[in-house]
Formats: sequence, C-alpha cells, structure tokens
Amino acid sequence: MTGMIYPALVMGGLGLTFGLLLAYASKKFFVPVDEKQAKIREVLPGANCGGCGYPGCDGFAEAAATGKAKANGCTAAGADIVAKIAEILGVEASTEEPKIAIVKCKGTPDKTVNNCAYYGVMDCREAVIVPGKGPTSCAYGCLGLGTCVNVCPFDAIHIKEGIAKVDEDKCVGCGACVNNCPKNVITLIPKSKKVRIQCNSPLKGTEVKKSCSVGCIGCTLCVKACPKQAITMKDSLAVIDYDLCINCGLCAAKCPTKNIINLRLATKPE
Repeated sequence: MTGMIYPALVMGGLGLTFGLLLAYASKKFFVPVDEKQAKIREVLPGANCGGCGYPGCDGFAEAAATGKAKANGCTAAGADIVAKIAEILGVEASTEEPKIAIVKCKGTPDKTVNNCAYYGVMDCREAVIVPGKGPTSCAYGCLGLGTCVNVCPFDAIHIKEGIAKVDEDKCVGCGACVNNCPKNVITLIPKSKKVRIQCNSPLKGTEVKKSCSVGCIGCTLCVKACPKQAITMKDSLAVIDYDLCINCGLCAAKCPTKNIINLRLATKPE
C-alpha cells in the first residue's frame, strides 16, 4: 500500500503546487481587455478576411479601439455595423461608399487562344509561373483556375465559362480576391458605378486581337464619347476614373468590341 500511496501523494502535491503557480501567474500577468475592443469584436461579421489590413477581426477590433483603424475599416461590414462601431468609438459614422470587386476580363475560352495544355496545380499563383504567365494567350487575362474562389469568405466569386465572375449581391469588397490575383485582373470599384471596362491588357490593338477577340483595342472612341473626361488611356488600355464617371454609358455604346459594359441596361454582368 505504501508503494501506491507515496506516488499518489507526490503527484497530488505537484498538481497542487503547479495549480497555485498558474493561479498566481494568471493574476500577476493579467492583461485587461479593452472594453471597446471587446464590444467592437462582438459586432464584427467574423469573416477574418483580412480586407481591413489587420490579422483577422481580432486584429481590427484592437486597431479600431486604439485609434489605429477607422470605424469603417472593416470592408466586410455593412452600414449598420459601421454605425455600431462608430457609436462604440464615440465618432461619427463614415458615409464612404462601399466597394465591390470586378473582373477586368471577358476572355472566355471561345474568345481566346491557349498557348498550351496546363496540367499543373490548379492555382493561379502557381500557373502564372509558366512561360507567358499561364496557358492562355493573353498574359494579362484571367487564368480561370479559381484562386479567387478559394480565398473568398463570402462565396461571392465563381468560375463561369472559364473565367472568374463576381456575384455582386454577395460581394462586400473585402479585397481578398484582389490581393490573391497574380495578374491584377480583379479590382475594387464603388458599388454604385455600373460602367466597367472588361480588359486588363495595355498592349496595342493589333497585339490584343491576336490573343483575344473582345479585348480593348485602344481605339479611344470611349475617351471621345465621355462627356466628363472620365476615361483616359493607360498605354493602349482605356481606364475609368470613377470619381468623374456619371454612369451615362456613352462609352459602352461606342465600344466596337463591346468590351465596356453598362449594367444600367443589363440585369447582370456579361
């Protein structure tokens, strides 16, 4: 019996000692949680998408509570959540317009030419290492391998007809897809803007036509048609300044390749 009691007493004593040490340490090194931080974390959507620039919702809550982040810094938060965060911080809620992601490419397989058959890892960040920046003929277009789909925490982007398509009803503009697209084909724009240029290639029209039948050919007809000078050329690619764009859609009407779309006249993106 002595052989059993002695080890039990030793283990019990060690357990009691370590328990007391842990209790002491928890009080000695206790770091009080900021009340504002806890309240902000509670109202956040919990996507942990990183669109705010901080490591998840906990990181943003801490940054907002300490004044390092603005109340509207959470890109996944709607106006109601921003208002709650602003109330917790005791500041005025921002009226900045929410943004959504758009894909600057409409080069579906029937409109482009493949350079090769790709059998590698189904990840755009891996495929872009292939000479020519991927298997497609356009070095600036969507690869369609779904990296953006995998990183989207809101199921707001899918591969359709070989290229990425954004579900604008679900998109909250978190930017996860933008940050993970190796070709910079995806960008964020104000949600109210309905005119979009669906090309990412800065090459001249003759080069674009060799690889894609619906790319921007740099004809500048959209530039001339815009009454607000909201469109300029970056190399040979038309670019919209959304601060100036009024959604008139005249550029879309003039585009010979139908690369510019006007969603005011459509129920959903092409």
